[in-house]
Amino acid sequence: MIKKLQSNLLVILALISLVILYFISFTADYIAPYNPLQQNSQAGYAPPSKIHFDSELGLYVFETKCQVNKESYKKDCIELKDKKYPIKFFQANKLISVETPARINVFGTDRVGRDLLSRLIYGSRPSLTIGFISLLIAFPLGIFYGAISGFFGGIIDNLMMRLAEAIMSLPSFYLLIILSAILPAQLNNFQRFALITIILSFISWAGLSRIVRGLVLSFREKEFIESAKSIGQNNFIIVLKHLIPHTSSFLIVAATLSVPGYIIGETALSFLGLGINQPDPSWGNILAEGKDLSNILTRPWLLWVPAMLIFTTIFSFNIIGDFLRDYYDPKTN
Repeated sequence: MIKKLQSNLLVILALISLVILYFISFTADYIAPYNPLQQNSQAGYAPPSKIHFDSELGLYVFETKCQVNKESYKKDCIELKDKKYPIKFFQANKLISVETPARINVFGTDRVGRDLLSRLIYGSRPSLTIGFISLLIAFPLGIFYGAISGFFGGIIDNLMMRLAEAIMSLPSFYLLIILSAILPAQLNNFQRFALITIILSFISWAGLSRIVRGLVLSFREKEFIESAKSIGQNNFIIVLKHLIPHTSSFLIVAATLSVPGYIIGETALSFLGLGINQPDPSWGNILAEGKDLSNILTRPWLLWVPAMLIFTTIFSFNIIGDFLRDYYDPKTN
């Protein structure tokens, strides 16, 4: 695998991108310059900070004052150049910081003056972790359900697969919207995130179970299974010890390709206002604020920055999943 990986630059870039994104997500408290919930009513929709360079001070910024232009009704931000504020690195338990009253807003601020970069960093936590949390629920359920169905066959297989097909026939995204919409209004965002994760997991295991069942059917008549039966091994031990491990190559690929679906599901719900809601950040609700026409025309970074983060994450997972699928496919080896 290492040799094939070394010759595939796109996969290497995808791996590096995901490592960076997840590292930033796990170290958000240190990397994010500000609290994502901290508001500054005087700096709403402030543009990205202008960073200057001085041979003695290094990188620095000026204090910025924003006010509404009474003629154009646009917010004008003016740099007060009477004092330079150097950008400090690795101080005050932050990667980058600057002395108040100056601020460093790399991607500007949102409607109520919250730092967009900090919100994107903290918003990556629910958006990036939901895929793996959902896998921990959906994959064991789908694997064991499909393996048991395929191993026992007959009436048990028929009944179990009809149930799986009934679940697969449900329009998952619309069902997800309905279930999210009827969640109690008093739920906080952590509880809402947990329920969304569970809902996503319990409507996505059925397709996996059918594929696992097909793989188990192709293995259950093999000699090593007959040998295990002949020495009196318990059926569930046979499924757990002999059949499921033989599906591992497929499961690795399926897990990698499933994560983007969970991320898109959470992002879409938050975008529609049915997932994680303001003030807590999520890539979906940050993207929703940037979709307003006025923001698209005058502050496009509010839309493009979260959109590019989502695109990079989904694209990277798909690239890695395609690579693993080709690697484990015997026809390509």
